[in-house]
Amino acid sequence: MTLFFHHIFSRRGSNVSLSIDLPMPPLSADSVKCGTPPKESIVDELLQSGTRKMTRAELRQSILNAKALYGEFWEIPMNHPEQVEIPGCGTKNRYKTILPNAHSRVVLPEVDNDLLTTYINANYVKGYDMEERSYIATQGPMNHTVTDFWQMVWQERTPIIVMITKLTEKNEKCAHYWPDLEDRYGDIVVSVNRVVEHDGYILRHFTLQRGNEVHYIRHYWCTEWPDHKTPETAKALLALVQEVEFHRLRQTRPRRPVVVHCSAGIGRTGCFIATSIGIRQLREENTVDVLSIVCGMRQDRGGMVQTNEQYEFIHYALCQFEKTLPSEGVD
Repeated sequence: MTLFFHHIFSRRGSNVSLSIDLPMPPLSADSVKCGTPPKESIVDELLQSGTRKMTRAELRQSILNAKALYGEFWEIPMNHPEQVEIPGCGTKNRYKTILPNAHSRVVLPEVDNDLLTTYINANYVKGYDMEERSYIATQGPMNHTVTDFWQMVWQERTPIIVMITKLTEKNEKCAHYWPDLEDRYGDIVVSVNRVVEHDGYILRHFTLQRGNEVHYIRHYWCTEWPDHKTPETAKALLALVQEVEFHRLRQTRPRRPVVVHCSAGIGRTGCFIATSIGIRQLREENTVDVLSIVCGMRQDRGGMVQTNEQYEFIHYALCQFEKTLPSEGVD
């Protein structure tokens, strides 16, 4: 007889829970000694196995059934870590329940044997075809973490920063972490070379200098995406995603990670990265697996793609992009 055990995973900021029945092997002396598998290993297994690859026709059909997409979304474990083993790091978190997952956390250089100096609320996120460290998903910098942010950008030699939040939306969502012309952050001098306004976003060209070393960055600021909501159209997002991806792929290997942030670093940030990966998958494979993409991101940073409406919007955006591809020979 097959035995089953029942697990309930609660989601932060939601009354919805996920009930999953998983088969359990027959009990043995070893299994009794080890006890029940930890929740983290079960969540990881579920995230690794989540998949629903869609043809282009199936993608077009998917947006006609929002209820099914919502149900699929709420079946995905959030994978929020409960804590970070660094004393005092809570002061560097914008939201106390949004923490970086340990295995993929970006680690800054340690200063004066102080472990707290290594901490920033940021995670490496894999890209298309499991490319390691394609992105860094992070929270919007706070006034007292701006220097940490630029330290991370310098350390990673980030070529592009994507900012998807206003500075204030009822409450502060992000510090104004860049200069109007030039300013120093720790031992890094940041200068603004050029500002170009596009439809839906602003592009700034930065020069970073530390000592005799110089690094150039493109900073994209998308201001037309409200927190916990979705844009009215996908036009600006698709244009931004494709421009960022064009410049990301122009890098010589090994490619450096693109930094993406909103306020918490999981909602709009997750949508941007998921859409970027989905577009690449459609181009390369003529299919797309949004479920697998979101599951993969949540392995790296818990809670990526924060709401069911955002999950639906990713499908909608990819549908809009799919229309620009050459017609299929057989549909």
